[in-house]
Amino acid sequence: QVQLVESGGGLVQAGGSLTLSCAASGRTFSNYLMGWFRQAPGKEREFVTAIRWSGDSTYYARSVKGRFTISRDNAKNTLYLQMNSLKPEDTAVYYCAADPDGSFSYATENKYDYWGQGTQVTVSS
Repeated sequence: QVQLVESGGGLVQAGGSLTLSCAASGRTFSNYLMGWFRQAPGKEREFVTAIRWSGDSTYYARSVKGRFTISRDNAKNTLYLQMNSLKPEDTAVYYCAADPDGSFSYATENKYDYWGQGTQVTVSS
């Protein structure tokens, strides 16, 4: 089992920045594909970004590319999401997720076996 706990959410003005963290515990974290998803009110959960175990392959949704940066520290078992130039449409609950199999379908929710409880990000206009 892997436990994931997100932190770092909050209220920020448009144009501002936030950094989310996801602390992993349990099995070896370093071999997993890790991802961030988000769910806005009244909408389905959507892929945001993912990173492979080595950290040298990252993937981004078109809506966040150039503004968000995913990174990981395997020694600390922690995943990060640096969010810059935030927009009101980025308002959502953000979830981190872990895929032990390292699927190529990094944007597909059901490829991820473990999920955190989510952290709220609210961007005011």
